[in-house]
Amino acid sequence: MAGYLLQRLFQSALILLGVSLVTFFLLYALPADPVRQIAGRSATAQTVENIRQQLGLDQPFVVQYWRYLTGLVQGDLGRSYLQKSQVSELIAARLPASLLLMVGAIVFELVLGLTMGVIAALRRGSATDQTLMIVSFIGVSAPQFVVGLLLLYVFAVQLGWFPIGGYGTFSHLVLPAATMGILGSGWYSRMMRSSMIEVLRQDYIRTARAKGLARYRVILRHALPNAILPIIAMIGIDVGIFMGGIVVVESVFGWPGIGQLAWQAIQRIDIPIIMGVTLVSACAIVLGNLLADLVTPFIDPRIRLR
Repeated sequence: MAGYLLQRLFQSALILLGVSLVTFFLLYALPADPVRQIAGRSATAQTVENIRQQLGLDQPFVVQYWRYLTGLVQGDLGRSYLQKSQVSELIAARLPASLLLMVGAIVFELVLGLTMGVIAALRRGSATDQTLMIVSFIGVSAPQFVVGLLLLYVFAVQLGWFPIGGYGTFSHLVLPAATMGILGSGWYSRMMRSSMIEVLRQDYIRTARAKGLARYRVILRHALPNAILPIIAMIGIDVGIFMGGIVVVESVFGWPGIGQLAWQAIQRIDIPIIMGVTLVSACAIVLGNLLADLVTPFIDPRIRLR
């Protein structure tokens, strides 16, 4: 286990290094000038040049990246150009809201997606199976902003069951978590259906049935633990996707997370914040996949970490 962890941590460090290099290069190559955003339209050429020198943006790419990497190793994500605050502090202030939304969305998509997938697999070829798969396809295909606005209109404006936006209570969480979870539940239901059908064909399932075990015991004790293995890997990926890909949902519902922070930074070309949010999202993906790999052997003892 220790050797495996060291190997994965080394690989994770290389991945994060590559993410930082690619992201920094893309931001460096942008045709837009962040100094102009800072200085304002009425600034003179001398003022713009002074700001560029103060921020070190007049240096070559290699020098800028090395300076950023040196600070990153020391835990310094840089300082926001416009907000004049440490990026780490800005992200830390927004992170709890994003984590709460991420957990809510994952719970929603798992409960809905796995339930639909298992029911569809057990009733393969029936009208129920076809209906559930059509619903899953619609959920996967629907844009998040459309789903979010539709849920807002129906459940907040028309029915008044939930607040239109904001943050702080469980009722504020329901609609944004459902908006994000609907897309994921479609993927989970389709994958769970395929995995469940494959597992139900295995010899040990037929043996369990031949021994006279109750149908629900065969499904819960033998089929479900094996069919759910591909889902665990998807959860690890979703952790990172939800951490960095919730810009639309947070904007629609006024949710104060790092997605909203990233959107504001993109509009203002605030490079340190963009880099910080990107690296935090990359860390979430790496850690999510690592945790998924560590949990898998506990569900299926046949799998060994190497």
